[in-house]
Amino acid sequence: QVQLVESGGGLVQAGGSLRLSCAASGRTFSSYAMGWFRQAPGKEREFVAYIMWSGGNTYYADSVKGRFTISRDNAKNTVYLRMNSLKPEDTAVYYCAATTGSSYYYTPSRYNYWGQGTQVTVSS
Repeated sequence: QVQLVESGGGLVQAGGSLRLSCAASGRTFSSYAMGWFRQAPGKEREFVAYIMWSGGNTYYADSVKGRFTISRDNAKNTVYLRMNSLKPEDTAVYYCAATTGSSYYYTPSRYNYWGQGTQVTVSS
């Protein structure tokens, strides 16, 4: 069992930066690959970024590539999402999630555990 708690969301102007954190409980955090997803009002939840258990491989949605960076610290049971050059279209609730798989990492149904989400609002 893994419990996830996101933090770091807020209101920021376009062009600004935020760093989201996702703290995980449980001693097996390093066994899970982690993903970040987001969901805007009226839209489906969409993939943002993924990092394997070792931190060696990362993947990003095209819409955030070059602006967002996912990382993890297994000693702290925490995964991060650094978001730079934010745009109004990045406004959404951001969720972290844990999965034991490595395929179809962009699909929400592949994830076993989810956090409650943190709101990110980017003003123009």
